[in-house]
Amino acid sequence: MNNRPQTRETLANEIWRACDILRRDNNCGGIMEYVEHLSWLLFLRFLDAQEEEWEMQAHLAGREYRPILEPPYRWRDWATKDWPADKLLAFVHGKLIPHLQNLGGDRLRDIIRGVFAERNVIVCASGYNLKEVISIINRIDFHSQDDIFTVSQVYEELLRRLGNENRLAGEFYTPRPVVRFIVEIVNPQIGETIYDPACGTCGFLAEAYLWMKRQEKTIEDHKTLQERTFFGQEKKPIPALLGLMNMVLHGVTAPRILRKNTLEENIRQVTERYDVIMTNPPFGGTEGRHIQQNFPVKSQATELLFLQHIMKKLKPRDGARCGMVVPEGTLFRREAFAEVKQSLLEEFNLHTIVSLPPGTFAPYSDVKTALIFFEHPGPTREIWYYELKPPNWIDREGREREGTRFTKQYPIKDEHFEEARRLWKAWDAYRKGQGPRESCLSERSWIVSIEEIKKRGYDLTARNPNRKETESLPPPTEIVANLLEREREILSIVEELNELLGNNKEGTQA
Repeated sequence: MNNRPQTRETLANEIWRACDILRRDNNCGGIMEYVEHLSWLLFLRFLDAQEEEWEMQAHLAGREYRPILEPPYRWRDWATKDWPADKLLAFVHGKLIPHLQNLGGDRLRDIIRGVFAERNVIVCASGYNLKEVISIINRIDFHSQDDIFTVSQVYEELLRRLGNENRLAGEFYTPRPVVRFIVEIVNPQIGETIYDPACGTCGFLAEAYLWMKRQEKTIEDHKTLQERTFFGQEKKPIPALLGLMNMVLHGVTAPRILRKNTLEENIRQVTERYDVIMTNPPFGGTEGRHIQQNFPVKSQATELLFLQHIMKKLKPRDGARCGMVVPEGTLFRREAFAEVKQSLLEEFNLHTIVSLPPGTFAPYSDVKTALIFFEHPGPTREIWYYELKPPNWIDREGREREGTRFTKQYPIKDEHFEEARRLWKAWDAYRKGQGPRESCLSERSWIVSIEEIKKRGYDLTARNPNRKETESLPPPTEIVANLLEREREILSIVEELNELLGNNKEGTQA
């Protein structure tokens, strides 16, 4: 079954060829469809390889092994047969998928059911195309770390393209330099539980695993990372599938990824809490009154509901911490937002805010964003701010221009965080009493006291006091981004008024 390509390059080329085959199929015209199709095939292939290992281990230990998938539903039973094209499609549609949609009884089977249930699984219209793609996947050796690494690299690139080419995909894909910076600052450790309440394609959980794997020294460490560390929830079925596959390809065999609307949980009745939360929750959406009832401070804005959820889901212990992406509006908006921010500053130590330039999430969102980091215990006394600046660029005439935003052509990269990393380490040392205050200050970084924040009415906006007079006004792109945020705030209020008027009208008619 494993007629392996000899090099990583040839294997990567073969996987891209599989994408091309799926792309030309009538059922898989868009990138969302063919990535989904490839994902469930890779998932079943990986599961079969994993079952082979578990079966071997049980045999060596003299234990009986009960397969997760019984014949004829194992990959080795159906994907290695030389089917006529029409019979292959009939088996997949009529037997395989219905069987997978009805699994259950333990955590692994529940995960598999979650991948295939509650949606129409994308399957090739052409049995010939499906056979060709299966043939390529059969040449991947999932017992080989080299092959797994290569597939994971291609898959990560697919997720990036999905974010770039499909604007709707932007809501669950976070640029990896942003993810890696947050993971580095939060610094999760083996033995801590890691949670993402809006995990999307699991970028934060996957990067957290790579960070923590370097700390792995014992078999118990390995078991902890595999079974007791990573938790995620995702509302939509396709990103949940992509995220699960992303974790599997990065090396976590059975992550606890639930297909669930996180905001349906009443945070007054929270029972399960976590040591570390890292996330980029969706913003710009609205939630109805039945969801808002789950929160002490009611709001239609999903970002404010997620912030309240996260505050409740962190363990009430010293060192429990969070790093997350928020839209700029969360920092300056008042009323309900100010109420939640006051609680955040009183209950937690909001120690760091990193202001990101417009275009960080280009091309699928132009909303200006920031990264916030907070931890137990509170209250907040000082906040360290850093204003990330895009690099200068060269125009067509060869002249250097000041960078004001990131774009699809000039995306954010890891090196853009180099100064932020260096200064944050100095800030961290200072707040622990191990370094001078001046070492974390620069033209792009400053410290604001909690007294100043209170005077502003809990406005946390990053206002750089070091800007020159010529820089006193923000660049036009930032002004536009803030105007868009204000417009969204107004629209949210209008929607709420419409809902109130509609309810009153219904009450009057009744």
